[in-house]
Amino acid sequence: MSSPLDSSAPAFADLGLASPLLRAIQDAGYTTPTPIQAQAIPLVLAGGDLLAAAQTGTGKTAGFVLPILHRLMDKPLVPKPGRPRCLILVPTRELAAQVEESVQTYGKHFPLVSMVMFGGVNINPQYKALRGRLDILVATPGRLLDHVGQKTVDLSGVEILVLDEADRMLDMGFIRDIRKVITLIPKQRQTLLFSATFSEEIRTLANTLLNNPGTVEVARRNTASELVEQSVHLVPQAHKKEFLAHLIRHHNWQQVLVFTRTKHGANKLAEKLLKDKIPAAAIHGNKSQAARTRALAQFKDSTLQVLVATDIAARGIDIDQLPQVVNFELPNVPEDYVHRIGRTGRAGSVGAAVSLVDNEEMGYLKDIERLIKRSITRVVVEGFVMPEAAAHHAGMDDDERPPRPAGGRGGRSGQPNRGGHKNHADTPRKPAGQSGKPARSQGAGPAPSRHSTRPSAALLGSGGPKKGRD
Repeated sequence: MSSPLDSSAPAFADLGLASPLLRAIQDAGYTTPTPIQAQAIPLVLAGGDLLAAAQTGTGKTAGFVLPILHRLMDKPLVPKPGRPRCLILVPTRELAAQVEESVQTYGKHFPLVSMVMFGGVNINPQYKALRGRLDILVATPGRLLDHVGQKTVDLSGVEILVLDEADRMLDMGFIRDIRKVITLIPKQRQTLLFSATFSEEIRTLANTLLNNPGTVEVARRNTASELVEQSVHLVPQAHKKEFLAHLIRHHNWQQVLVFTRTKHGANKLAEKLLKDKIPAAAIHGNKSQAARTRALAQFKDSTLQVLVATDIAARGIDIDQLPQVVNFELPNVPEDYVHRIGRTGRAGSVGAAVSLVDNEEMGYLKDIERLIKRSITRVVVEGFVMPEAAAHHAGMDDDERPPRPAGGRGGRSGQPNRGGHKNHADTPRKPAGQSGKPARSQGAGPAPSRHSTRPSAALLGSGGPKKGRD
C-alpha cells in the first residue's frame, strides 16, 4: 500500500469501510490506498461484479479482501458447517497462503472464520475444519474439487466468488476445474475477477462469468516497473553457477530471489550455492508444503540469503522491499519476465533485476526487449574471469565488452517443468494446442484459523502429505 506520506491519494477512511477494518489497516501501518484499492474497493462495496487488471505488487489482494470483509459483516449470517459465504480461487499454494494471511490481518477485529485449503499437506485437518462454521474459503481448484467429491464442502451458499490471478490459472490449464466449480455455486452472486492483463482469453472468460461488471485497470499491459534497474550479463550456461556466486559476494547481496526454468535446475543451483557457503534453498512444486513455507519464512526474515524458485512456485511471494531478482535463465515467455522483475521495485523502493544470458538465449532476450520496448543494459562485472573459450562462446570481445544482441530464437527447447506423481488434484489440464507438460500447481491445504499473521504448523498439517490425490 502507499506510504502515509502520499497525500495525492484518498485515505482509507474516505472509502466507506467499517471502523473495525480501518483499525486493522492502521494496525498494519497503512493510511493511503494504492490505485487498485482506491478504485476497486468502492465498486466491490456497491455489490457489483468487477473485472480488474493489476500487476503483481499493486496491493490487489487488499483491494478485494477489505470490501469482502465489510460486506459479509454488513449482512451477518450464521453459516452452516462447511458452507462458505465467500470463495476465493487462486492458482498456487503460496498465493493461497498469502491471501489467507491478508484475510487474517484485516479481519482480526471481526468474528469471521476463514480457512485455506490446498494440496501437498495432510487432508485430515481440513476435514475437521469443515465440520465447523466457515465464512471465507481460500482454495486452489484441485483440492477444492477433492472436497466437493467427498461431500465435505458445500458451495451452495457462496455469495461472493473471487478468481485471483485468473490469467495464471488459465495458463496452467485450470479452466475446466473453474467451470466445474461455477456450476456448483449460486447464479445469483457477486463475482470478482483479477488478472495481470486483459488478454482475449480473460475477456472471454469474463463475458461468461460476470454480469455488467465494473472495470479497473491500473497498469498498462506488460509494463516493467520504472523503479526496477534492469541489466544483463552475458555468461555461458556452464559458468552461470560460479558467476552468480561471484555476483552475490561482489555486491554483498543479502536477499536475492533467483528464477530458474526447471525444478531440477532450482535444486542444483541451491546445492551449488550451499557448497559455496551461501545460504540458499529451492522452492517448487515437488517440495513439501512444510519445506516451502519454512524456506519462504526464512527468506522473508532475511535468515535465508538466496531463494531459488520456478515461475509457478514464486507466485504468491509478496515482499514489499525485495531488493534483488536474478533471472538465472530467461523465461520462454516474455510476459513471464515482466512478472518476475515485478517482485522487486515495490512499495516505492528501488529494486534491481539481473539476467544471466547464454548465447543460445539471445532470441528470448530480443523478445523481452521487444515486449518492454527498451534495450536492457549489458554489464561486465569486475573480478570474474571466464576461461577464454567460454568468453568467446558468450559472444564477448577480447576486452570482454558485450556486443549488441543477436536476433533470432536460441537453440533451447525450453522444456517446461516435469516431475511429480500422477493424479495430483491440482495438476492442471493441458490447454488445447500446447505441447509439453504444463508446470503444475500443488494445490491446497490447511485448517481454519482465527487471524494469526502466518499459517501455523496446525494449518500446514502435522501428518505429512496424504498419499494419492493431493
